[in-house]
Amino acid sequence: MREIDSNAKLDAKTLFDLVKLSFGVVAGAGALVALVVAYRRQRVDEVGAHREATRLHTERFSQAVDKLGSDSPAVRLGGVHALAGLADDAPDESLRQTCIDVLCAYLRLPFPPDPGHPPDGTSTEEQREAHHDKKDRYRALREVRHTILRLIGDHYRIPQGTHRSWQGCNLDLTGVTIDGDMHFNGATFSGGRVSFGGASFSGGSVNFGGATFSGSEVDFTGATFSSGTVAFGGATFSSGTVDFTSATFPDGTVYFGDASFSGGRVSFGGATFSGALVYFGGGTFSGGEVDFICATFSGGEVDFICATFSGGAVAFGGVSFSDGAVAFGGVSFSGGTVTFAHATFSGGRVSFASASFSGGRVTFGRATYSGGATFSGGTVDFGGASFSGDTVAFAGASFSGSTVDFSSATGRAPRGLLAAVGNPVPATVALRSDWLPPTP
Repeated sequence: MREIDSNAKLDAKTLFDLVKLSFGVVAGAGALVALVVAYRRQRVDEVGAHREATRLHTERFSQAVDKLGSDSPAVRLGGVHALAGLADDAPDESLRQTCIDVLCAYLRLPFPPDPGHPPDGTSTEEQREAHHDKKDRYRALREVRHTILRLIGDHYRIPQGTHRSWQGCNLDLTGVTIDGDMHFNGATFSGGRVSFGGASFSGGSVNFGGATFSGSEVDFTGATFSSGTVAFGGATFSSGTVDFTSATFPDGTVYFGDASFSGGRVSFGGATFSGALVYFGGGTFSGGEVDFICATFSGGEVDFICATFSGGAVAFGGVSFSDGAVAFGGVSFSGGTVTFAHATFSGGRVSFASASFSGGRVTFGRATYSGGATFSGGTVDFGGASFSGDTVAFAGASFSGSTVDFSSATGRAPRGLLAAVGNPVPATVALRSDWLPPTP
């Protein structure tokens, strides 16, 4: 075996290579240290910049809030625009949400009522001037509130993720009074929680036309639609939750025409339709769940004319039809499930004239013969309705007083109808001659 020569000498070339390698290692280490130092300096600068931006934001925020508390409506209006601008330029989402929360809180504050008509001719000059001043102040402060509503609508139309968009933020308008125009047309509710719970829509036009409800929770629980127009025409309900539970519709117009209910959950449970025109005509119910359970139709007009029920579930269980008019004329039931089980038709007029029952499942009763729909008053019209499949069930329904007209319906008698009507057929129920049971 050969031994290692311990007396070997490094030649000049090898020694030079070793020196170069040593310098390379030192230079690399120095570059790494410089990179770490630069990164740490950048992080410190970023933290410092964010801290400075937050400090400036806080100063501007305090000034804007002070303006909102001013006695001058003009100064308050300036504070509104300042807060909206701060929300747009906020360094982070939490500061943006804070600005929005303050604007919403302002809308929830009590505000001076409309002083009404001026005093009559017997009033003094001083009384007339005082009334004039109150009227001017009322109008000015009303303009401040309407400006906030307008700015909110504008920001919810801006695509999420872009500058000035408020989509995805929470919006708490619980109990507010909306007595003027508000435009959410084309807005997208794709995150966060938006509350109109207990709000009063008492004038003007509120427009959700073409809005998209695709992932947020939107709450109209206990809201009152008492005048003006609220429009959801062409809106898309594709996911999330929109809740009208216990809302009241005593007047005005609420429009869902051509709206698309394709996912999520929309609830009108316990709502009271007592005087308004509520229009679902041309709407498409193709998925998700739409709930009218325990709603009360006691006046006004609710219109489902030419709506399409092709999928999903629509529930009218426990509904009370006691006055006014509810129209399903021209409706197409071609898929999904629509149930009127536990519904009570005790007054007014409900029309299914020319409706088409060609698919899906529509039930006015239950297979257990208990808890079905009750026809005890008013008029229910199935004239011209088309029953082309074994899709409609009246098993368990009760016909004890309503005038129910099937005389010009087409197709064969729906399942359970004859058993529910009874034999002999009550004078208040009109059936086609070939549907009539044998004379007992």
